[in-house]
Amino acid sequence: MVVIGASAGGVESLRTVVAELPAGLPAAVFVILHVAATGNSVLPSILTRAGEMPASHPEDGDPIEYGRIYVAPPDRHMVVHEDTIGIQGGPKENGHRPAIDPLFRSAAGHHGPRVVGVVLSGTLDDGASGLRWIKEAGGLALVQDPDEAMYESMPRAAIAYAHPHAIVPAAVLGRMIGEVAGTHAEQEEEAMAGVNAEDEPGHEMLDEDPQPGRRAAFACPDCGGGLWEIEDGGLLRFRCRVGHAFSEASMLERQSDALETALWTGLRVLEERAALAHRLGKRLADRGSTTTAKRFERQAAEAEEHAVHLRELLESIGVTAAPDPAAEQSETVEKAR
Repeated sequence: MVVIGASAGGVESLRTVVAELPAGLPAAVFVILHVAATGNSVLPSILTRAGEMPASHPEDGDPIEYGRIYVAPPDRHMVVHEDTIGIQGGPKENGHRPAIDPLFRSAAGHHGPRVVGVVLSGTLDDGASGLRWIKEAGGLALVQDPDEAMYESMPRAAIAYAHPHAIVPAAVLGRMIGEVAGTHAEQEEEAMAGVNAEDEPGHEMLDEDPQPGRRAAFACPDCGGGLWEIEDGGLLRFRCRVGHAFSEASMLERQSDALETALWTGLRVLEERAALAHRLGKRLADRGSTTTAKRFERQAAEAEEHAVHLRELLESIGVTAAPDPAAEQSETVEKAR
């Protein structure tokens, strides 16, 4: 079984890898690409044209067949079981649905040393934790050379946390997969000891007091619930009660998004407050209530002053977040049709 994760800049990397895969590969290939939740993805047709293996979006419960490429549909996590594929909603992980880590964890848990895990171009660090799971389960961990990747953050995170077996260009990855796919490691049960196959979407709901780690002093940026900190092989992860999960980098990214949203909301409220106070002051002045009207005008002036300072703060912060991989991939996929 081959599981591949990609994000920003990943379409071209995927095409290069798939082009090197032989027809009749004695393994199934599963692909996660961060794409926008809305609209239809044409990535299966792109990958079908790129190589000799057919690609498609699977349905929940479909059997796993060798010699096929399965692409996660937009806005759905894709996981693997012993013989079937799981397609489901559920909480976003690392800010994405589909996310790479759930697929990698499920592959490690159910197929252990028979898995080849691959991380390609992308931003932030989705896939780093999952690739470590694959390696610890006895599988083969491969990463695209970050110097070749269009976006190096995801490959570098995977290298730092998973310590992969090989770091090579995309074309070499395709040839390596073709050589090793379908081989079964010896002593599989021993290699899989300690791997928890339940840690995948559908098993993320927490009990009343699960304490999967220690309570964090932060709120979930997606739902506002409390978070737990989980040490995961040197990578700090966060998870809330309903199942939203974040790596260190994705947590910072989502907090930045939440901060910007809060500041823009504050600016809007201040400007609306100033406009309303001006309106009320004018209505009272027209009625001859000059003292009360002046009080409203002072409130309007204060709100306008605060709004100016807040707008200056927003402009000084600027847009420092990484590019949106989902939006970029949707645009790239459309151009490749």
